[in-house]
Amino acid sequence: MKHMKRLMMGAVFGVAATIATLPVMEAIAQTPADMLVIANRIDDITTLDPAESFEFAGSDVSRNVYGKLVNFDPLDLDKGYEPDLAASWTVSEDGRTITFTMREGVTFHSGNPVTAEDAEFSLRRAITLGKTPSFILTQFGFTPENVKDTIVAEGNTLKITTDKRYATSFILNCLTSTIGGIVDKKLVMANEKDGDLGNNWLKTNSAGSGAYKVSSWKPAESVTLVANEDFYKGAPAMKRVIVRHIQESATQRLLLEKGDVDVARNLNPEDIAGITGKDGVTVDSELRGRLMYISLNQKNPNLSKPKVIEAIKYLIDYEGMQNSFLNGQYKVHQAFLPRTYLGEIDDKPYSLNVDKAKALLKEAGVGNFEIGVGVREAQERVEIAQSLQNTFAKAGITLNITIGTGKQVLTRYRARELDMYIGAWGPDYPDPQTNAGTFAFNPDNSDEVKATGLLAWRNAWDPGDMNAAVLAAVVEGDRDKRKAMYEAIQREHQKRAPFAIMFQRIEQIGRKDSVKNLKLGSAITAVSYWPVTK
Repeated sequence: MKHMKRLMMGAVFGVAATIATLPVMEAIAQTPADMLVIANRIDDITTLDPAESFEFAGSDVSRNVYGKLVNFDPLDLDKGYEPDLAASWTVSEDGRTITFTMREGVTFHSGNPVTAEDAEFSLRRAITLGKTPSFILTQFGFTPENVKDTIVAEGNTLKITTDKRYATSFILNCLTSTIGGIVDKKLVMANEKDGDLGNNWLKTNSAGSGAYKVSSWKPAESVTLVANEDFYKGAPAMKRVIVRHIQESATQRLLLEKGDVDVARNLNPEDIAGITGKDGVTVDSELRGRLMYISLNQKNPNLSKPKVIEAIKYLIDYEGMQNSFLNGQYKVHQAFLPRTYLGEIDDKPYSLNVDKAKALLKEAGVGNFEIGVGVREAQERVEIAQSLQNTFAKAGITLNITIGTGKQVLTRYRARELDMYIGAWGPDYPDPQTNAGTFAFNPDNSDEVKATGLLAWRNAWDPGDMNAAVLAAVVEGDRDKRKAMYEAIQREHQKRAPFAIMFQRIEQIGRKDSVKNLKLGSAITAVSYWPVTK
């Protein structure tokens, strides 16, 4: 018998999502020439504040709304980071201080000029607020207490001074992440309440200088962006971008075929096959950095046993899932660094082996037991959960599935409330530390520290000597040595971490032929709307 339930709000959400799609299905047959309409799952968005946003759909919004000191050219990602709001930078002889010279003549959506003071405020603000992604900056030694001395605007320049020497490329890559978004200090502080540095206001509003500004966000329904005609790279051709929350693949396909949306981003393999070769529609496939994994909460006495952790890794039908309902969209991958990253490995030490799992569980001294798993209401994740439920049962583990919205499940996961979690993780910047620093690093495992940005902390796992290995790898200056260090960390992680990394994402989307230059961001960044034409 299958054990599955939905969070109460998840059930309400399901009804709301159905209602939200009705006006869409009655829309005109073709979207306007200067409007881009996308069907996507966006129920994971919890905030639009770049200092707090840490979800996939939220990153897409931020990518188009906020400029950063350095950024990527969506039309040429291979060349890496390049100047954005900073026109140039220099590095001190000791490698600890980077001085950015700001680009002249750039304005925020409000009309206020973008200044070094805004950049200073934005980075200091992110560290002071200490929200989930703040570790991306605090790993360089920045603290709320020292930012007045370590992040300093002087005229048209901004100086940041790290606690020790790091590879300059590592620091700059980190500044391309969502938390590196530069906000309009004057506008944000005009909306500050009770010392929150405008956080509550920025949850639902924007104060950027990017190609688009937020017109509206209706949770689990839609995000609407309006073009910034004064964008310093040129006014976008798409004057409006609407991202609609459409949960079901079949509904996304129908809307695409009717012409009610220009792009469908969550089509399952069957619907991809159904639109392949159809007139007016193209299927794009792109390797992303997103990994699908399961994690085991070490507060659970059974799941904290090393033999149980190992057994569970042998109770996953990796190949079976890849070759059936995930066909063409996920590829088996069992290490925390995605393909294309420095230090990636292709080792696949685990495969479905029920007999081996049973023997390991016996060695662990556990009998039959039950655990709960939290799953976002997304078709492929529910199907993964059902596959796991089936294979776990063969070894005497009853898996009880609870389904909720992305926000609901993430909230419980970050609070260490789930026995097990099925989820996806995408890199925040194009450096191996982006994943090593969260899958294999957790220097303080106490409940009080609330290091929610670290996956190891979310699962109450102390990586032990891996903490030191990660810190050593991030400061190693020799590229080949650094590569070897990350390879070694991953192999150790595969052996004993309470994570089973299963797949790497190949994003397949349905796109109307008229839509050109939609860049999904490959393995290193989020989607970019401003190069799009129709």
